Amino acid sequence: MLAGRPGRGELVLRKLSKHYPNFVAVDGIDLAVASGEFLTLLGPSGSGKTTTLMMVAGFTPPSAGDVLLNGRSVTALAPERRNMGVVFQNYALFPHMTVQENVGFPLRMRRQPKQAIAEKVAAALALVRLENLGERLPKQLSGGQQQRVAFARALVFGPDLLLMDEPLGALDKNLREQMQFELKRLHAELGVTILYVTHDQEEALTMSDRIALMNRGTIAQVGTAEDLYERPVDRFVAEFIGESNVIEGRLAEGPSFVSAGGACFPVEPAHAVAGPGRAVLMVVRPEKLSLVPSTDTPGALAGVVSSLVYVGDCTRYLVEVEGGVRLIVKVQNRGTTERVRAGERVGLRLDPADARLLGA
Repeated sequence: MLAGRPGRGELVLRKLSKHYPNFVAVDGIDLAVASGEFLTLLGPSGSGKTTTLMMVAGFTPPSAGDVLLNGRSVTALAPERRNMGVVFQNYALFPHMTVQENVGFPLRMRRQPKQAIAEKVAAALALVRLENLGERLPKQLSGGQQQRVAFARALVFGPDLLLMDEPLGALDKNLREQMQFELKRLHAELGVTILYVTHDQEEALTMSDRIALMNRGTIAQVGTAEDLYERPVDRFVAEFIGESNVIEGRLAEGPSFVSAGGACFPVEPAHAVAGPGRAVLMVVRPEKLSLVPSTDTPGALAGVVSSLVYVGDCTRYLVEVEGGVRLIVKVQNRGTTERVRAGERVGLRLDPADARLLGA
Protein backbone atom coordinates (compact mmCIF):
# COMPACT_ATOMS: atom_id res chain seq x y z
CA MET A 1 0.00 0.00 0.00
CA LEU A 2 1.62 3.25 -1.17
CA ALA A 3 -1.07 5.74 -0.16
CA GLY A 4 -0.12 8.70 1.99
CA ARG A 5 -0.90 8.32 5.66
CA PRO A 6 -3.88 10.42 6.82
CA GLY A 7 -2.80 13.39 8.89
CA ARG A 8 0.85 12.97 7.84
CA GLY A 9 2.94 15.23 5.64
CA GLU A 10 2.14 18.57 7.26
CA LEU A 11 5.06 20.90 6.50
CA VAL A 12 5.81 24.21 8.22
CA LEU A 13 8.67 26.57 7.42
CA ARG A 14 9.49 29.18 10.06
CA LYS A 15 11.68 32.17 9.19
CA LEU A 16 13.71 29.94 6.87
CA SER A 17 16.76 31.68 5.41
CA LYS A 18 19.83 30.88 3.33
CA HIS A 19 22.59 33.48 3.18
CA TYR A 20 25.72 33.29 1.06
CA PRO A 21 28.70 35.69 1.30
CA ASN A 22 27.56 37.79 -1.65
CA PHE A 23 23.78 37.40 -1.68
CA VAL A 24 20.69 36.23 0.17
CA ALA A 25 19.04 33.25 -1.57
CA VAL A 26 16.10 32.87 0.83
CA ASP A 27 15.15 35.60 3.26
CA GLY A 28 13.17 34.47 6.31
CA ILE A 29 10.15 32.86 4.68
CA ASP A 30 7.14 31.45 6.53
CA LEU A 31 5.01 28.81 4.83
CA ALA A 32 2.56 26.09 5.88
CA VAL A 33 1.64 23.14 3.66
CA ALA A 34 -1.35 21.08 4.79
CA SER A 35 -1.35 17.30 4.88
CA GLY A 36 -2.30 15.98 1.43
CA GLU A 37 -1.89 19.36 -0.25
CA PHE A 38 -0.20 19.98 -3.62
CA LEU A 39 1.67 23.27 -3.17
CA THR A 40 3.92 24.74 -5.83
CA LEU A 41 6.86 27.08 -5.33
CA LEU A 42 6.74 29.25 -8.44
CA GLY A 43 9.01 32.06 -9.48
CA PRO A 44 11.68 33.29 -11.90
CA SER A 45 15.24 31.95 -11.92
CA GLY A 46 17.10 33.06 -8.80
CA SER A 47 13.96 33.63 -6.73
CA GLY A 48 14.95 31.03 -4.12
CA LYS A 49 12.46 28.27 -4.85
CA THR A 50 14.97 25.44 -5.44
CA THR A 51 17.11 26.54 -2.49
CA THR A 52 13.98 26.35 -0.33
CA LEU A 53 13.23 22.83 -1.57
CA MET A 54 16.83 21.73 -0.93
CA MET A 55 16.64 23.05 2.65
CA VAL A 56 13.40 21.12 3.20
CA ALA A 57 15.04 17.97 1.79
CA GLY A 58 18.11 18.42 3.98
CA PHE A 59 20.60 18.76 1.12
CA THR A 60 21.27 22.44 1.91
CA PRO A 61 21.64 23.58 5.53
CA PRO A 62 19.67 26.73 6.36
CA SER A 63 21.42 29.82 7.73
CA ALA A 64 18.48 30.39 10.06
CA GLY A 65 14.96 29.19 10.68
CA ASP A 66 13.29 25.84 11.10
CA VAL A 67 11.71 23.05 9.02
CA LEU A 68 8.92 21.13 10.75
CA LEU A 69 7.33 17.93 9.46
CA ASN A 70 4.26 16.61 11.26
CA GLY A 71 4.89 19.11 14.05
CA ARG A 72 8.48 17.99 14.67
CA SER A 73 11.62 19.86 13.69
CA VAL A 74 13.69 17.98 11.11
CA THR A 75 16.21 20.76 10.51
CA ALA A 76 19.04 18.86 12.19
CA LEU A 77 18.18 15.48 10.63
CA ALA A 78 20.08 13.96 7.73
CA PRO A 79 18.11 13.73 4.44
CA GLU A 80 17.63 9.96 4.69
CA ARG A 81 16.01 10.33 8.13
CA ARG A 82 13.33 12.80 7.02
CA ASN A 83 11.09 10.28 5.21
CA MET A 84 10.79 12.50 2.13
CA GLY A 85 10.77 11.36 -1.47
CA VAL A 86 12.63 13.56 -3.97
CA VAL A 87 12.27 13.74 -7.76
CA PHE A 88 14.74 15.79 -9.80
CA GLN A 89 14.59 17.12 -13.36
CA ASN A 90 17.40 14.81 -14.52
CA TYR A 91 15.69 11.70 -13.03
CA ALA A 92 18.94 10.62 -11.22
CA LEU A 93 18.38 6.94 -12.09
CA PHE A 94 21.23 4.45 -11.70
CA PRO A 95 22.15 3.51 -15.31
CA HIS A 96 23.50 0.04 -14.40
CA MET A 97 20.32 -0.97 -12.51
CA THR A 98 17.10 -2.25 -14.02
CA VAL A 99 13.82 -0.43 -13.49
CA GLN A 100 12.91 -2.81 -10.66
CA GLU A 101 16.30 -2.36 -9.01
CA ASN A 102 16.08 1.43 -9.26
CA VAL A 103 12.62 1.50 -7.71
CA GLY A 104 13.60 -0.95 -4.97
CA PHE A 105 16.78 0.93 -4.03
CA PRO A 106 15.22 3.02 -1.19
CA LEU A 107 13.72 -0.14 0.31
CA ARG A 108 17.06 -2.00 0.20
CA MET A 109 18.70 0.95 1.95
CA ARG A 110 16.04 0.57 4.66
CA ARG A 111 16.89 -3.16 4.88
CA GLN A 112 13.36 -4.32 4.20
CA PRO A 113 12.71 -8.04 3.54
CA LYS A 114 13.06 -9.23 -0.07
CA GLN A 115 9.43 -10.30 -0.32
CA ALA A 116 8.19 -6.95 0.95
CA ILE A 117 10.49 -5.17 -1.51
CA ALA A 118 9.19 -7.23 -4.43
CA GLU A 119 5.57 -6.52 -3.50
CA LYS A 120 6.09 -2.80 -3.01
CA VAL A 121 8.10 -2.43 -6.23
CA ALA A 122 5.36 -4.24 -8.17
CA ALA A 123 2.73 -1.95 -6.65
CA ALA A 124 4.76 1.17 -7.41
CA LEU A 125 5.35 0.15 -11.04
CA ALA A 126 1.67 -0.65 -11.48
CA LEU A 127 0.82 2.77 -10.06
CA VAL A 128 2.91 4.51 -12.74
CA ARG A 129 1.81 2.02 -15.42
CA LEU A 130 5.24 0.46 -16.02
CA GLU A 131 4.56 -3.02 -14.68
CA ASN A 132 5.79 -4.68 -17.91
CA LEU A 133 9.12 -2.80 -18.10
CA GLY A 134 10.73 -3.85 -14.83
CA GLU A 135 13.64 -5.71 -16.47
CA ARG A 136 14.73 -2.83 -18.70
CA LEU A 137 17.63 -0.46 -18.09
CA PRO A 138 17.01 3.32 -18.00
CA LYS A 139 18.70 3.79 -21.40
CA GLN A 140 16.03 1.54 -22.94
CA LEU A 141 13.24 3.86 -21.82
CA SER A 142 11.82 7.10 -23.20
CA GLY A 143 12.15 10.33 -21.21
CA GLY A 144 8.58 10.06 -19.99
CA GLN A 145 9.09 6.45 -18.88
CA GLN A 146 12.28 7.36 -17.03
CA GLN A 147 10.40 10.10 -15.21
CA ARG A 148 7.72 7.58 -14.19
CA VAL A 149 10.45 5.35 -12.76
CA ALA A 150 11.72 8.33 -10.75
CA PHE A 151 8.18 8.91 -9.45
CA ALA A 152 7.84 5.25 -8.47
CA ARG A 153 11.19 5.26 -6.65
CA ALA A 154 10.21 8.39 -4.69
CA LEU A 155 6.85 6.88 -3.69
CA VAL A 156 7.72 3.24 -3.04
CA PHE A 157 8.68 3.65 0.65
CA GLY A 158 5.55 5.65 1.56
CA PRO A 159 7.09 9.09 2.21
CA ASP A 160 5.31 11.68 4.33
CA LEU A 161 6.27 14.36 1.82
CA LEU A 162 7.11 14.28 -1.88
CA LEU A 163 9.52 16.96 -3.12
CA MET A 164 9.74 17.69 -6.85
CA ASP A 165 12.27 20.05 -8.45
CA GLU A 166 11.29 20.90 -12.06
CA PRO A 167 10.49 17.20 -12.67
CA LEU A 168 8.96 17.78 -16.11
CA GLY A 169 11.44 20.38 -17.34
CA ALA A 170 13.37 18.00 -19.61
CA LEU A 171 10.27 16.78 -21.47
CA ASP A 172 8.78 18.19 -24.67
CA LYS A 173 5.53 20.14 -24.48
CA ASN A 174 3.10 17.34 -25.37
CA LEU A 175 4.75 14.82 -23.06
CA ARG A 176 4.98 17.39 -20.29
CA GLU A 177 1.23 17.98 -20.50
CA GLN A 178 0.58 14.22 -20.36
CA MET A 179 2.80 13.89 -17.31
CA GLN A 180 0.97 16.76 -15.61
CA PHE A 181 -2.22 14.68 -15.79
CA GLU A 182 -0.32 11.65 -14.48
CA LEU A 183 0.99 13.62 -11.51
CA LYS A 184 -2.47 14.90 -10.70
CA ARG A 185 -3.80 11.34 -10.90
CA LEU A 186 -1.07 10.06 -8.57
CA HIS A 187 -1.74 12.85 -6.10
CA ALA A 188 -5.48 12.13 -6.11
CA GLU A 189 -4.94 8.39 -5.65
CA LEU A 190 -2.29 8.55 -2.94
CA GLY A 191 -3.15 11.72 -1.02
CA VAL A 192 0.55 12.36 -0.43
CA THR A 193 1.69 15.92 0.36
CA ILE A 194 3.61 17.42 -2.57
CA LEU A 195 5.96 20.41 -2.58
CA TYR A 196 6.63 21.16 -6.24
CA VAL A 197 9.09 23.60 -7.81
CA THR A 198 8.67 25.11 -11.27
CA HIS A 199 9.24 28.34 -13.18
CA ASP A 200 6.41 27.44 -15.58
CA GLN A 201 3.35 29.40 -14.50
CA GLU A 202 0.92 27.41 -16.66
CA GLU A 203 2.13 24.21 -15.01
CA ALA A 204 1.67 25.75 -11.56
CA LEU A 205 -1.79 27.12 -12.35
CA THR A 206 -3.13 23.83 -13.72
CA MET A 207 -1.69 21.42 -11.13
CA SER A 208 -1.58 23.10 -7.73
CA ASP A 209 -4.01 23.34 -4.85
CA ARG A 210 -2.11 26.49 -3.87
CA ILE A 211 0.87 28.41 -5.22
CA ALA A 212 3.59 30.28 -3.33
CA LEU A 213 5.01 32.83 -5.75
CA MET A 214 8.59 33.71 -4.84
CA ASN A 215 10.60 36.80 -5.74
CA ARG A 216 14.13 37.65 -4.61
CA GLY A 217 14.16 35.17 -1.77
CA THR A 218 10.78 36.09 -0.33
CA ILE A 219 7.19 34.93 -0.88
CA ALA A 220 5.27 37.58 -2.79
CA GLN A 221 1.85 35.90 -2.48
CA VAL A 222 0.36 32.54 -1.49
CA GLY A 223 -3.03 31.42 -2.73
CA THR A 224 -5.01 29.43 -5.25
CA ALA A 225 -4.46 29.91 -8.97
CA GLU A 226 -7.58 32.08 -9.01
CA ASP A 227 -6.29 34.20 -6.14
CA LEU A 228 -3.02 35.00 -7.88
CA TYR A 229 -4.57 35.56 -11.30
CA GLU A 230 -7.66 37.54 -10.31
CA ARG A 231 -6.43 39.22 -7.13
CA PRO A 232 -2.67 39.92 -7.36
CA VAL A 233 -1.33 41.82 -4.35
CA ASP A 234 1.35 43.80 -6.21
CA ARG A 235 2.81 44.61 -9.61
CA PHE A 236 5.25 41.69 -9.61
CA VAL A 237 2.46 39.14 -9.12
CA ALA A 238 0.23 40.84 -11.71
CA GLU A 239 2.97 40.83 -14.35
CA PHE A 240 4.40 37.37 -13.59
CA ILE A 241 1.11 35.47 -13.55
CA GLY A 242 -0.45 35.52 -17.01
CA GLU A 243 -0.50 38.65 -19.13
CA SER A 244 -1.61 41.99 -17.73
CA ASN A 245 -2.10 45.60 -18.66
CA VAL A 246 -0.52 47.53 -15.77
CA ILE A 247 -1.26 51.25 -16.00
CA GLU A 248 0.11 54.01 -13.80
CA GLY A 249 -2.24 56.80 -12.77
CA ARG A 250 -4.33 58.19 -9.93
CA LEU A 251 -7.75 57.87 -8.40
CA ALA A 252 -10.36 60.52 -9.19
CA GLU A 253 -13.88 61.19 -7.95
CA GLY A 254 -16.60 58.89 -9.14
CA PRO A 255 -14.62 56.82 -8.43
CA SER A 256 -12.56 56.49 -11.58
CA PHE A 257 -8.98 55.80 -12.54
CA VAL A 258 -7.14 58.39 -14.63
CA SER A 259 -3.95 57.22 -16.35
CA ALA A 260 -0.84 59.37 -16.50
CA GLY A 261 -1.80 60.14 -20.11
CA GLY A 262 -5.34 61.21 -19.21
CA ALA A 263 -7.40 58.15 -20.18
CA CYS A 264 -10.28 57.69 -17.74
CA PHE A 265 -11.64 54.28 -16.60
CA PRO A 266 -14.54 53.71 -14.18
CA VAL A 267 -13.72 51.51 -11.19
CA GLU A 268 -15.76 50.00 -8.39
CA PRO A 269 -15.67 51.88 -5.07
CA ALA A 270 -14.87 48.65 -3.23
CA HIS A 271 -11.66 48.30 -5.26
CA ALA A 272 -10.25 51.69 -4.23
CA VAL A 273 -6.95 51.37 -2.37
CA ALA A 274 -6.41 55.08 -1.71
CA GLY A 275 -8.23 58.40 -1.67
CA PRO A 276 -8.78 60.68 -4.69
CA GLY A 277 -5.59 62.14 -6.12
CA ARG A 278 -3.35 59.34 -4.81
CA ALA A 279 -1.04 57.49 -7.20
CA VAL A 280 -2.18 53.92 -7.91
CA LEU A 281 -1.77 51.15 -10.47
CA MET A 282 -4.64 49.64 -12.42
CA VAL A 283 -4.34 46.02 -13.53
CA VAL A 284 -6.57 44.73 -16.33
CA ARG A 285 -6.27 41.28 -17.90
CA PRO A 286 -6.37 41.40 -21.73
CA GLU A 287 -9.38 39.09 -21.96
CA LYS A 288 -11.39 41.37 -19.66
CA LEU A 289 -11.33 44.16 -22.26
CA SER A 290 -13.71 43.99 -25.22
CA LEU A 291 -13.64 45.74 -28.56
CA VAL A 292 -16.79 47.42 -29.82
CA PRO A 293 -17.09 48.54 -33.43
CA SER A 294 -18.06 52.12 -32.71
CA THR A 295 -16.52 54.72 -30.43
CA ASP A 296 -20.07 56.01 -29.95
CA THR A 297 -20.92 53.03 -27.72
CA PRO A 298 -21.91 54.40 -24.28
CA GLY A 299 -19.11 53.91 -21.76
CA ALA A 300 -16.54 52.92 -24.41
CA LEU A 301 -13.07 54.46 -24.52
CA ALA A 302 -11.91 55.61 -27.96
CA GLY A 303 -8.81 53.98 -29.35
CA VAL A 304 -6.92 52.95 -32.48
CA VAL A 305 -5.68 49.44 -33.28
CA SER A 306 -1.88 49.65 -33.56
CA SER A 307 -1.28 45.99 -34.44
CA LEU A 308 -2.82 42.54 -34.18
CA VAL A 309 -1.57 38.96 -34.04
CA TYR A 310 -3.60 35.82 -34.74
CA VAL A 311 -2.66 33.17 -32.14
CA GLY A 312 -5.17 30.41 -32.89
CA ASP A 313 -7.81 30.45 -30.19
CA CYS A 314 -7.78 34.25 -29.99
CA THR A 315 -6.54 37.38 -31.71
CA ARG A 316 -4.26 39.66 -29.72
CA TYR A 317 -4.76 43.37 -30.37
CA LEU A 318 -2.61 46.30 -29.30
CA VAL A 319 -4.88 49.33 -28.93
CA GLU A 320 -3.68 52.87 -28.24
CA VAL A 321 -6.07 55.09 -26.28
CA GLU A 322 -5.97 58.67 -25.07
CA GLY A 323 -2.62 59.90 -23.79
CA GLY A 324 -0.61 57.24 -25.61
CA VAL A 325 -1.62 54.40 -23.28
CA ARG A 326 -1.32 51.06 -25.07
CA LEU A 327 -3.54 48.17 -24.00
CA ILE A 328 -3.44 44.52 -24.97
CA VAL A 329 -6.86 43.08 -25.83
CA LYS A 330 -7.53 39.38 -26.42
CA VAL A 331 -10.62 38.50 -28.45
CA GLN A 332 -11.75 34.87 -28.72
CA ASN A 333 -11.86 33.62 -32.30
CA ARG A 334 -15.26 32.27 -33.27
CA GLY A 335 -16.81 31.48 -36.61
CA THR A 336 -18.67 34.77 -36.60
CA THR A 337 -15.75 36.87 -35.33
CA GLU A 338 -14.72 39.59 -37.75
CA ARG A 339 -11.18 40.75 -37.10
CA VAL A 340 -10.52 44.46 -36.86
CA ARG A 341 -7.71 45.77 -39.05
CA ALA A 342 -4.66 47.73 -37.92
CA GLY A 343 -5.32 51.47 -38.06
CA GLU A 344 -9.06 51.18 -37.42
CA ARG A 345 -10.72 53.27 -34.74
CA VAL A 346 -12.49 51.19 -32.12
CA GLY A 347 -14.16 51.47 -28.76
CA LEU A 348 -12.82 49.71 -25.68
CA ARG A 349 -15.22 48.56 -23.01
CA LEU A 350 -14.28 47.49 -19.48
CA ASP A 351 -16.53 46.29 -16.70
CA PRO A 352 -15.44 48.26 -13.60
CA ALA A 353 -15.50 45.01 -11.60
CA ASP A 354 -12.69 43.66 -13.78
CA ALA A 355 -10.22 46.43 -12.90
CA ARG A 356 -7.82 45.62 -10.05
CA LEU A 357 -6.29 48.61 -8.23
CA LEU A 358 -2.94 48.37 -6.44
CA GLY A 359 -0.88 50.77 -4.42
CA ALA A 360 1.80 52.44 -6.52
